[in-house]
Amino acid sequence: MKRIILLLLTIAATTVCMAQYKPVEQSSTIKFTIKNLGIGVDGTFSGFEGVINFDAQNPGISNFDVTANAQTVNTDNGMRDEHLKGSGFFDVKNYPRIRLVSTKITATNKTDVYLAVAQLTIKGKSKSISFPFTVTPSADGYTFKGSFKMNRRDFNVGGASIVSDELVVFLNVTAKKSLNELKGEVK
Repeated sequence: MKRIILLLLTIAATTVCMAQYKPVEQSSTIKFTIKNLGIGVDGTFSGFEGVINFDAQNPGISNFDVTANAQTVNTDNGMRDEHLKGSGFFDVKNYPRIRLVSTKITATNKTDVYLAVAQLTIKGKSKSISFPFTVTPSADGYTFKGSFKMNRRDFNVGGASIVSDELVVFLNVTAKKSLNELKGEVK
């Protein structure tokens, strides 16, 4: 019993010591590319929120829970964007956020490259995905970059639309220490 309590206290202390970061909207991007009638269409999302806990020395205790505002879908075509916001695609009225929550983060054999296993939730449907990502440290945070392929039909996005089933999502997220972390350093 003493070992279990010691283990729980060690885990709790490690979690408390890990730095917490927040996505920075102005320097972060979520882009996607999908084919429509064989022609590539690019789009973006913004409205980032969430928490990223990252420890490069111990990635196994790292995690993230981040969202993007589905209402911000932007393909540089207003009519198409309004169509994408409708119930046949992102249904932003009923599902305003797209969420990505890690379930496991591991180091790879390459420097500053990690592997994330995460739950992606769109329109209330969740699917496990995995993708490699790079980490570049900065003075008060990190830049995380990665990409993954996904099937839009897994999330009931677009139904029988003529757009390709598969798309690629590119993540470029700058994260800075959260306000609570910065206040802790000032004390």
